[in-house]
Amino acid sequence: MWTLLAFISALCLGFYDISKKIALRDNKVITVLTISICFSAIVLAVPLLLSRVYPALMSDSYFYVPRMDAQAHAFTLLKSVIVLSSWVFAYISLKHLPISVVSPMQATRPMWTLIGAMLIFGERLNTWQWTGVCLALGSVFLFSLGATKTANDPALLKAHKYYYLALVLAILIGAGSGLYDKYLMRRYDHNAVQVYYTIYQAIMMLIVCAINQRFNNQPSAISNQPSAISHQQLPVILLISVFLIISDNVYMLALRDPDSMIAVVSTIRRGGAVIGFAYGLLFLHENDPWHKVFCMIGILAGLVCLALGSA
Repeated sequence: MWTLLAFISALCLGFYDISKKIALRDNKVITVLTISICFSAIVLAVPLLLSRVYPALMSDSYFYVPRMDAQAHAFTLLKSVIVLSSWVFAYISLKHLPISVVSPMQATRPMWTLIGAMLIFGERLNTWQWTGVCLALGSVFLFSLGATKTANDPALLKAHKYYYLALVLAILIGAGSGLYDKYLMRRYDHNAVQVYYTIYQAIMMLIVCAINQRFNNQPSAISNQPSAISHQQLPVILLISVFLIISDNVYMLALRDPDSMIAVVSTIRRGGAVIGFAYGLLFLHENDPWHKVFCMIGILAGLVCLALGSA
């Protein structure tokens, strides 16, 4: 069951990446991030309030949000800081780099999660799972080589070096977040963690947005465009929240399974990159399609092996 939940999370994560790419096309990173997080917090506040006002009614439902003690809130707040840091770097890189570059490079995150899972949690993969991980990550490595070869303009590479650095930071912080998620899901309710960490994120982003609005008078990677959001763009930003809420919820539910492995769940979840692949090739007409298709097939083959090994 946890494997199926991981695949559902991957599907939603792929559409989440596409929604981000569209929303960031003409908007500031900080604006899109703040609106999407605040909308998520509003949506998740509904089951929280119902759980407090009508506890008897909600206690037997899937959406019940139990209370958390001070220590649990402290751990959840730390998760908010980790995730938000990863998101800021990821949004900056996604805004300025092709989605067919960002999505596959983001898919290398399970490699670092796998190393941490083996060292910290003592996870061991079977033959099928190892085959799947090697196929998926090997395909991503080949893609990275191809992406470097297609960028023949040294000036372009130099201009984008800070965005690639932001992408690397997003990947490493995100890998640490995955390991921390397994720690949390073994101790606390997944609904409570998701609701509270989203609310904490919304509070932090509103503070950051206010500070940025007050003091940032110079153009930068996150503030070089008007902050107004058109009526046509707002639904896309709200879709970011919808896909993320579903993806995170089933992902955390998968990790609650005692048999689940964070190395496998993380690899499957990043398999949502194939949806970003398809969107970039079909609708954005990005360069070097056949090389990317070959790598996408390798990632899909790896996911199939992971599914077989985890069945």
